[in-house]
Amino acid sequence: MKKYIIYSGILVLGFILSWLLFGISLTNESEHNHSLINESEHNHSLTSEMWTCSMHPQIMQSEAGVCPICGMDLIPSEIITDGLAEDQFKLTENAVALANIITTKVGEGNILDNFIKLSGKITENEKANVVEVSYFSGRIEQLYVSFTGEKVSKGQLLAIIYSPELYLAQQELISAASLKESQPNLYKAVRSKLKLWKLSDKQINEIETTGKVKDNFPLYSSVSGTVTDKLVEQGDYIKQGQQLLKINDLNTVWVNLDIYENQIELFKIGQEISIKTNAYPNEVFKGKVSFIDPVIDTPTRTVKLRTVLNNTNNKFKPGMFVEGKIVGVLSKKVQLLSIPSTSVLWTGERSVVYLKSNPNEPIFEMREVKLGNKIGENYEVLSGLQNGDEIVTNGTFTIDAAAQMQGKKSMMNKGLDISSLEDDYQ
Repeated sequence: MKKYIIYSGILVLGFILSWLLFGISLTNESEHNHSLINESEHNHSLTSEMWTCSMHPQIMQSEAGVCPICGMDLIPSEIITDGLAEDQFKLTENAVALANIITTKVGEGNILDNFIKLSGKITENEKANVVEVSYFSGRIEQLYVSFTGEKVSKGQLLAIIYSPELYLAQQELISAASLKESQPNLYKAVRSKLKLWKLSDKQINEIETTGKVKDNFPLYSSVSGTVTDKLVEQGDYIKQGQQLLKINDLNTVWVNLDIYENQIELFKIGQEISIKTNAYPNEVFKGKVSFIDPVIDTPTRTVKLRTVLNNTNNKFKPGMFVEGKIVGVLSKKVQLLSIPSTSVLWTGERSVVYLKSNPNEPIFEMREVKLGNKIGENYEVLSGLQNGDEIVTNGTFTIDAAAQMQGKKSMMNKGLDISSLEDDYQ
C-alpha cells in the first residue's frame, strides 16, 4: 500500500512540473502569436487604409465603397504616404534609375545661346497684288486664263467681253464726231467716257475713223505675274467694277512670323533674321525685319513680324511653313530665371513642371509656372519657381504618368473635389 502511495505522489509531482514548465511556454507562445496577428492586422490596416478605383486612380478614400465616377467597387491602395503632403508622391530609387529621370537646379543668369526661334509661313507680297476688274457691264465671250497658277505677262490678252452699254457708247462717239466742230464739249465728254472704261486712244480713234461699232472688246493684263485667284468663268455676266482675276508678282514674298505679346520689346525694324524651310532644310535664307504689326491678334495674342525675301528663282511658295531665328535678343530684365524646354509640359493654357521636393529622396510634386520668352532651348520663368529649386529635366512624362497613377495633381488632373463627386453620385 505504501508503495502505491509513493508512485501516486511521483505521478502528481510530474504533472505539476509539466504544467509549470510547458504551460507557461505555451501561454507565452500564444500571446506572442496573438501579438504577431495583431501587428500584421495593424500593418495591413496601414497599407490598406486608403481605397482607390482601378479605373480612376485619382479617387482616394479612407474607407471602402464605390467610385463616385463610375460606380465600381474601390480596391485597397498600396500607396504608403510616409507623411507626404497631399500633392506629393514618391518613387523608388529603382524606378528613377530605369526611367532615366534627371533633375536640374534652377539658376539665374544669362543664356549663352541668346537667340529666339519664331514660327510662321510664307505669304504673297500684298504690295505686288493686282486685281483685274471689269470697267463696264457685259458678258465674257472668251476667257484666255485657264487655271489658277498660270503666268501672264503685262499686255497679254485675258478675255473678250461683249457689252451692250459699250456698244451704245461707240454709237454716241460716231455721232458726236460729226458734231465736234459745233459741239466740242459733247465730243470731248463722249471720248472721256470711253477712256474711263479703259479704252485706249488708239481704239477710240479707230472707232471714230472707221465709223464701225465693235461688238466685243478685249481685256489686257496690266501687270506681269501669276494668277492667284480666278473669280469668273467663260460665259459669266459681269457688272461694272466686278473682280475678274487676282494676279501677283511672286518675284518677292513676305515671311510672316508670330511673336507673343510679352516678346514685343525684343524686336525692332532692321534686325537680321535667318529663315529655314522644310523644303530646303540645308539652306538658310537671310532677311531683315521690315514690319511689326501695330495691332495684336486677339484670339492668339500674337503680333505679326515680317521680312521680305527675294523669290526670282521661284523657290518659295505662299503657304510654306518656315522657322525664323533672330540672334542677340535678351530680355531687358537684369536677372533671368530660366529652365530647359525639356522640363515643361503643356496642357492648354497651363505650363507645368515637376519639382523635386526633397533633395535627398525621390519625392516629387507638380508645379504650375508662367513662362516668358523662349531663348535658345530655354524658357524665361516669370513666376512659379525660385532660384535653387530642383526640377525634372528628363523623364518628365514618366513622372507625370506616376502622378496620375497615384491620383496626384498632374498635367491632365488638376485635382478633384471627391466630396462633390460623391454628392453628385448619390
